[in-house]
Amino acid sequence: MAEDAKRLLMLIDDEPAQSRLITALAAREGWRVLVVKDSETAIATLGTREGMQLQAIILDQWVPGDDACSLIEDLKSRRPAMPILMLTTSASPLLAVEAMRAGATDYLVKPVAPDRLMTALSSATKLEAPKQELQPLTEKMPAVLDFDAMIGSAPSFRTALANAAKTARGHGPVLIEGESGTGKEMLVRAMHSASTRAKMPLRIINVGGVPANSIESTLFGHEQNAFPGAFDRQIGALQHCDGGTLVLDEIDRLAEPLQDVLAEALTSGIVRPVGAKHGFRVDVRLLTASNLPLTDLVNAGHFSESLYRAISTTRIVLPPLRERQGDISALARHFLTRIGEQPGLRALSITDSALALLGSYDWPGNVRQLQAVLFRAAVFCDAETLTTDSFPQLSELLGECDDAINPLQEGVGVMLYTEDGNLRPLEEIEADVIRLAIGHYRGRMTEVARRLGIGRSTLYRKLGDLGIGDAA
Repeated sequence: MAEDAKRLLMLIDDEPAQSRLITALAAREGWRVLVVKDSETAIATLGTREGMQLQAIILDQWVPGDDACSLIEDLKSRRPAMPILMLTTSASPLLAVEAMRAGATDYLVKPVAPDRLMTALSSATKLEAPKQELQPLTEKMPAVLDFDAMIGSAPSFRTALANAAKTARGHGPVLIEGESGTGKEMLVRAMHSASTRAKMPLRIINVGGVPANSIESTLFGHEQNAFPGAFDRQIGALQHCDGGTLVLDEIDRLAEPLQDVLAEALTSGIVRPVGAKHGFRVDVRLLTASNLPLTDLVNAGHFSESLYRAISTTRIVLPPLRERQGDISALARHFLTRIGEQPGLRALSITDSALALLGSYDWPGNVRQLQAVLFRAAVFCDAETLTTDSFPQLSELLGECDDAINPLQEGVGVMLYTEDGNLRPLEEIEADVIRLAIGHYRGRMTEVARRLGIGRSTLYRKLGDLGIGDAA
């Protein structure tokens, strides 16, 4: 920690409240923050003794305004290896492209969650660089709300998607588990879009990003003067989403004293704001997500068994990308198509050798990391095609890869062959077709049965064999 305490961060920001917040957050991680209020002072500071000790810069785009990218280029020309993070209120992909081309390490949209800010800062300054290409970046593209946009043919992934599509039209709680970056948020948005509550409120709360002393008020609301600082009455998320859907991401990080309180509210359907004498009956569908298997936490005594029972009527597990590497080629082409639609970028193709390189990595950041790596490669590509040279850090890590990709394992449809070139068993192929059909027809089981040419009773019997239970 002694070495960490020497780290110095320059914050270019003229907003006192935000400067105090970032300074406090950085201090928790052993950073000392030097705040400057304008571009001229920032440039001058680089030449001082203190400026020579800087290890990172955070720039609020509001300070230089339209000249933010010019300031980044100027800072980079003076300190080429300096990580620079840009804070902005704009979610424009074009600004993200311009900032990254100017030399920004990452691009954070305000208000940025404390954990997101510190993760970005930590990732940008890791001593192991040059592997920065492999670190997840904030997704710059708007989320797609459709099951069809979730690409993959791996059986475990199709089972998860089929379960989600079938369950989407129900009203019961759903727990989605999977490592960070596997697509949990995209899945819950697709489920809400396909549900009968699609036109009602949807709110997504990252439990880990809400201060521990605020999470109860965030969920349940509070009355005026319920506690010191409660100057106004606040409507909680559960009441706000009455008739709609509430998503609690990172539910595994919910404070233990609140777990049983939430379980009771879900069981009774009554929400009592902090300081209120009476509760309110609400009709909310709760979708929860966890990066960790909750059963392990329950067994270890770190998660409420009653809350686990209340949220896991249906449990869906999204597999990590390393367990569905046959999907990487299709995912890469899909992402490149979407990236090409963003302002300031264009459609790019990708060589087989580059796809082989991508397929050789185990992707600890999963699908989100693959998208971020492709986004960065597309930003800096001057040609019409991505090659292995477009991914220098991966090439350094993995070495040369064979140009050939097994075409039998590519695509977003059903794999017919095993890795040794033999045909897969008929029952496995049939199971994959059923999973694909459920996802394609968004859980409308009558339509699935009609399109497959089988009766509903036959379909449900096969679903039982596949382990795809009834919708809640």
